[in-house]
Amino acid sequence: MKLKKIFTAMVTALALCSYVAAADATDIMRQVYDRKKPNFTKAALQMTLTDKNGTKETRNVGEYGRCRENLTDMVMIFFSPAAVKDTRFLQKENKNADDDKWIYLPALRSTRRVASSEGDKSFVGTDFTYDDMSTREVEEDTHELLKESETKNGFDCYVVKSVPLDKNNQYLYRISWVDKKTMIPVYIEMYDKKEKLQKINTIKSIEERTGNKTYNIPMEMQMDNVQTGHSTTLKILNIEVDKPLAEGYFSPNFLNTGRL
Repeated sequence: MKLKKIFTAMVTALALCSYVAAADATDIMRQVYDRKKPNFTKAALQMTLTDKNGTKETRNVGEYGRCRENLTDMVMIFFSPAAVKDTRFLQKENKNADDDKWIYLPALRSTRRVASSEGDKSFVGTDFTYDDMSTREVEEDTHELLKESETKNGFDCYVVKSVPLDKNNQYLYRISWVDKKTMIPVYIEMYDKKEKLQKINTIKSIEERTGNKTYNIPMEMQMDNVQTGHSTTLKILNIEVDKPLAEGYFSPNFLNTGRL
């Protein structure tokens, strides 16, 4: 009888530990989602596309952003080279619903809405898909804490596996290394439906910027498609935070002209 009680207690303890780990993983990803963000951002970016042979294409991009009740709106404007010049993109994040996305293509001289079914399509020829551009809500995935501590690229990280509830998602699952200090995922592995590693997103640097508060800003990130050998790097050349921006920037009408 005593052995039976001990065995029952062990099983209960193991089950409790599993539950706590799952709860901790969800809490970690909640902190990632809820971390402090500037009310407004205005940035100049350098985007570099590199193919498997090492050939590079450099793009100059402007970005406007705003945060409203922890939901982010973002506009990107491509200034060069000629092949993408005047391409403009608007994304408005929604709670518990697909984000709204529009893109203006100068060759067509028109703005169109990006359908949610296009989420796995390449964003302007980069290694980011339209869905990669969005911030996933915590409740869209189940989360499992794989490791409580692991050093990745000099950051002390939690390691969390996230599995989409929507089985039509482009990825089978993602594994994130979350920096404990900033709660920024500094390294993310993305696995395809065959459970093969498809892409890796790496944050190469994080810097503090001060506006109304002090924020941790990822200054450079790189998305590597390990299956194609192609990569896209985004580097912030300069950024302003918490300087109010006109409402007009965050309207599909702005995409048509690039002017307020």
